[in-house]
Amino acid sequence: MSPTDAAGARADLLRVARDGISWPGDPALLARSSGARRSAVLVLFGVLDDAPARVGTQHVPADLDVLLHRRAATLSHHPGQVAFPGGGIDPEDDGPVAAALREAVEETGLDPSGVEVLGTLADVPLPVSDNLVTPVLAWWARPSRVVAVDHREAVDVFRAPVADLVDPARRGVVVHPAGRGRVRTPAFELDGGVVVWGFTALVLAGVLDAAGWSVPWDRSRTVVP
Repeated sequence: MSPTDAAGARADLLRVARDGISWPGDPALLARSSGARRSAVLVLFGVLDDAPARVGTQHVPADLDVLLHRRAATLSHHPGQVAFPGGGIDPEDDGPVAAALREAVEETGLDPSGVEVLGTLADVPLPVSDNLVTPVLAWWARPSRVVAVDHREAVDVFRAPVADLVDPARRGVVVHPAGRGRVRTPAFELDGGVVVWGFTALVLAGVLDAAGWSVPWDRSRTVVP
């Protein structure tokens, strides 16, 4: 059932956090990632601003958003890509939740007291940067102002309408090298020529599917990031 308001969307996400997500890919890759750097990202949904999606939908509330940022082009890993706030789990962090919140504060300046953590999802291996990433699913109960705090890390912080993400006209796949071959991974086209792909799009697609928000889309349509 599609949510009709923010409370319904939060309930769907709480169910996703409870039931978990089985990520696509080779399960053996996770086992081989035991020596990888542990990281965490904050997958933060909520009614984040007063600007609803440009195109309405019956599948999700028009004012439901997810927090994203664009990584600086000078970074060594995933330069210029759209990402969730997050980063490495430091020794002083009390696990992935603490790390995801700390990194989100450092990158976006959000007030963590307004963030309700719903749960953690299964780890996702990210071989290109030798990371094993824990997505931390959360609800922004009391939104606060966000900006790109450190432009060496992020050049823009923005809220992506979920209604745009589930719009079939904005969905596609990116074909890119992986190992000795090529893989097809999800992609989303947002306003302003912004393309969300790679790890971030994989997690978004998994959450949208698990929450029951996705609608059929053309999986043969390719997008250039």
